[in-house]
Amino acid sequence: MGELKNAPAPGGGSAKKRWFRTPLITSGIKRRWLFNNVSVVGAMILLLLITVGVATTSYYYNSVRASLTSRTSTARQINQYMSASYDQFYSYAGQLVQDFSDRDKIEMQFVDTYGRIMFSSTGLTAGSIPSTTDVADCLSTQETSYFVGYDLLTEERVMAVTAPVFHSNGQMIGMVRYVTSLKLLDAQLRNMWLALAGCGALLIGLIIISNQFFIRSIVNPVLKINELARKIAGGQYGARLEVEWSDEIGELCTTLNDMSAELARMEKLKNDFISSVSHELRTPLTAINGWAETVAGDLGDPELAASGLNIIQKEARRLSQMVEELLDFSRIESGRLKLQTEVFDLRGELYDALFTYTELLRQEGMAPLYEEPEEPILINGDRNRLKQVFLNIIDNAAKYGKDGKKLSVSAAQENGMAVVRIQDYGMGIPKDELPFVKEKFFKGSAKGRGAGIGLAVCTEIVELHEGAINIESEYGEGTCVIIALPLYRPEG
Repeated sequence: MGELKNAPAPGGGSAKKRWFRTPLITSGIKRRWLFNNVSVVGAMILLLLITVGVATTSYYYNSVRASLTSRTSTARQINQYMSASYDQFYSYAGQLVQDFSDRDKIEMQFVDTYGRIMFSSTGLTAGSIPSTTDVADCLSTQETSYFVGYDLLTEERVMAVTAPVFHSNGQMIGMVRYVTSLKLLDAQLRNMWLALAGCGALLIGLIIISNQFFIRSIVNPVLKINELARKIAGGQYGARLEVEWSDEIGELCTTLNDMSAELARMEKLKNDFISSVSHELRTPLTAINGWAETVAGDLGDPELAASGLNIIQKEARRLSQMVEELLDFSRIESGRLKLQTEVFDLRGELYDALFTYTELLRQEGMAPLYEEPEEPILINGDRNRLKQVFLNIIDNAAKYGKDGKKLSVSAAQENGMAVVRIQDYGMGIPKDELPFVKEKFFKGSAKGRGAGIGLAVCTEIVELHEGAINIESEYGEGTCVIIALPLYRPEG
């Protein structure tokens, strides 16, 4: 993100200094992100590593077990010689143990039916009774038995496989047993688990580090956006952020910049409106108060009294009109403006509005030209509100277009719409102000009486009738206000 550009609050006001709770924001986002994202990924990695570790451990243990089990086939070889005496079995078992070649890795044993070790390839356990359960299990089930655990004789972890040896008559004559130490295998598996744990920790660490960069790329813009929002909340309308990202954060910054600029513009319009209304109210009140004192101080002059009362009456009407505009604006803003609709001929209301301003137009030196259509123009609407629209627009034409000395008013039916055009030939509206003339509080560079809400009220009234107001103007040539309203269409 870029740096925050400060702009003074409109109207010369200054925003209060505020401190930002940066650690709280940062830790909150980090905590939620780590919990919602990193913890899930970490759990998946942990599950994967445990699965790999368990599968690998099981694979190696099963391989050792399969290897020991395959060696018990020696018992079947011994079984071929069991048709003779026990001495032959004893002799042959001793010979097998003596000739056993893998004694450095595996211990081969022959066990009698009492559970004592007869022969051992190591010679260390001969004559003893194994402490593991595989021998007892084999004696009781006469089937191959397995054991994995600590051997009390050797004091180490071992794996043992014991298989029965049968006489030719089917009687169990002894057992062959293979024992191997798991010390080396367990050490290798322990190293594997440590390696897996290290890989898991490394992966989670890398994920956390990469997420820190991502979080920082989110947190830093959020902090600056929060700072901008606080400045705007403090009254520093117009403050902006430099947009350096083309993603959603950049779009948010652009939106906030637009909002800040719009708030600054609306604040200026509001201040101008308050100033304008104050001036507009003060001027007629001053005139009313001044002429009331003048008339009261010289009741003997009827001509002076009549002039004063005429001015008082005129200024009072002006005040009343301004108050009505403000009330209408308030009703529109709160959604309380209701229309009293009926079907009527639009020509009559337009003519009455123009006739009402005939004397004012004459005083301003303007000649009205009204092109009245021959056919009725029927619409379904509020005749009083629409007459208010026509009066307001004609009044604006009299105020701002009097230099043109002419006013044209026409009405017609076009494409299913009633279209009223009110054209003056004054100075017109500057091109840069034209998009804003229908907005509330906007007065622009024109010098004239009014609070800047009349045209905004007219626009709202026309839109409530499902119509539209369009303003066309060329600076230096005049302005044409076009009012389009839906024609009345009888049902059926």
